[in-house]
Amino acid sequence: MDLIWILIVGGLIGWLSGNLIGRDVPGGLLGNIVAGFIGSWLGTELLGPRGPVVGGFYILPAIVGSIIALLVFFALARGGAFRRR
Repeated sequence: MDLIWILIVGGLIGWLSGNLIGRDVPGGLLGNIVAGFIGSWLGTELLGPRGPVVGGFYILPAIVGSIIALLVFFALARGGAFRRR
């Protein structure tokens, strides 16, 4: 049951971060979950463990980290790093 809870919260964090920056996360549900996981790790590394914990995620650092990760991803994708040649 813990794994399901972690996947749901990770997906919600990725979805919320995508909405806050006004872009859709590529990959749909799986992309949102990955963005939530990466954001949680990045935010906790940058800001430390702060705020409420839901499903094993520190919510505020996870959202901030997910926004940073998505902005970096979109900047790289726009610059041609992920385009086929």
